[in-house]
Amino acid sequence: MHDPKATAAPLGDGPRGAEPLGAEREPLGGGLKQRHLTMLGLGGVIGAGLFVGSGAGIAVAGPGIVVSYLIAGALAMCVMRMLGEMSAAMPASGSFSVHAERALGRWAGFSVGWLYWFLLVVVLAVEATGAAQIANGWAPAVPQWAWVLIFMLVFTGANLAAVRNFGEFEFWFAALKIFAIVAFLVLGLLAIFGVLPDTDPAGLSHLTGDGGFLPNGWEGVISGVLAVVFAFGGLEVVTIAAAESDDPVRSVARAVRSAVYRILFFYVGSMLVIVTVLPWTAQKAGASPYVTVLDSIGVPSAGTIMNIVVFVALLSALNANLYGSSRMVFSLAERGEAPKALLKVSGGGVPRRAVLASVTFGFVSVVLNLKWPDSVFLYMLNAVGAVLLFVWALIAVSQLRLRRRIERDAPERLVLRMWAFPYLTWAALAAMAAVLVLMLSDDGARPQLLWSAGATALVLAVAGLRERRERRAGRSGPEVNTP
Repeated sequence: MHDPKATAAPLGDGPRGAEPLGAEREPLGGGLKQRHLTMLGLGGVIGAGLFVGSGAGIAVAGPGIVVSYLIAGALAMCVMRMLGEMSAAMPASGSFSVHAERALGRWAGFSVGWLYWFLLVVVLAVEATGAAQIANGWAPAVPQWAWVLIFMLVFTGANLAAVRNFGEFEFWFAALKIFAIVAFLVLGLLAIFGVLPDTDPAGLSHLTGDGGFLPNGWEGVISGVLAVVFAFGGLEVVTIAAAESDDPVRSVARAVRSAVYRILFFYVGSMLVIVTVLPWTAQKAGASPYVTVLDSIGVPSAGTIMNIVVFVALLSALNANLYGSSRMVFSLAERGEAPKALLKVSGGGVPRRAVLASVTFGFVSVVLNLKWPDSVFLYMLNAVGAVLLFVWALIAVSQLRLRRRIERDAPERLVLRMWAFPYLTWAALAAMAAVLVLMLSDDGARPQLLWSAGATALVLAVAGLRERRERRAGRSGPEVNTP
């Protein structure tokens, strides 16, 4: 085990000294290949939020949902590029938590690390419950709680065994999701041009008919952004996983480069097909717009097919969140921000105690979701509703500070660079601030923002108290020991 503080070694004038960048390697075992990271980068953000949740965005924006996804996707691409730049220069299992500590101090690394861990273990409960509901519909004899238990045990076992198990699960999950989207895009284009049997060309009339391209104006587009921006969460895990690849620097750079444009293509392309094939008013509340389109062009068992895809997407997210949460809490323990007992690593380099700690809280979250979905768990879910934006904002601020430091101390490590630095980074920060303001003005999103702000303030307060206590201990120590 290396010095826990070495992982967060700053560059030059950072808060913890002047250890050289990249002087230490992670004690975690390698095993993730380039193909794992590439598919994780592509499939990590393709989840139930796209396949099902996109219907809410179409309902408020109409065909303008395409613009909503362009705006939200551009923001997500900028965040991924910033994160990729830092992670390629400084691979670490704590990813942006380590970067925040290097850039801003221990309070920032502590705060963003614990907030992100809490976000993952709470969302994990939503994914486990959603997958269990689908499985229960296929096999009603098995109760929903039993399905949850099965999923949690399977993925806990996979994450405890070896990191390559996580990589293989995610590789095939992502492959299926990408295949489903590509097949949907192909079928949609055939329907638009009238190539499919017994179908008339859809043309482009639905884009401008039924109230026009922006039936609810720009206000609808902005509301659409609020509805879809959080669907891009999950892109962060690829930079966490890069620390356990055979070549972290090149692996994360390649994964980010290959992912950013393709993700935007999948999201925006899907929405463009959906609102072109059918009038936006044809979408049904609570139904997947993908199912509605596939039904309309005569794909047999469209609902069953999409249920399978959503089921896989939920299990994929569950697996990724368990992995990401365990590595984040392990990194916090490395830097003295979590119990040292979590630093125990197996012979294969797996932080088993960190995995068990994360899955234990995940089980608690699942129980709360099953027993009190409209009270206790709802408060927890609201408390993490806007945390992703806070995490993204800290990523941007960290990149602003670390980019200058890397250019000065180790410019050869900038193998991946943020576009139009620093202007695009500042633009991304402004966009995040605008989304937060919009959430505050939206009746539906305001409770999430306020609860998330409260959770963030609590974590920041704890971080401040810890630093104050440690400073006092540091000042009093020499006085006590002085003869």
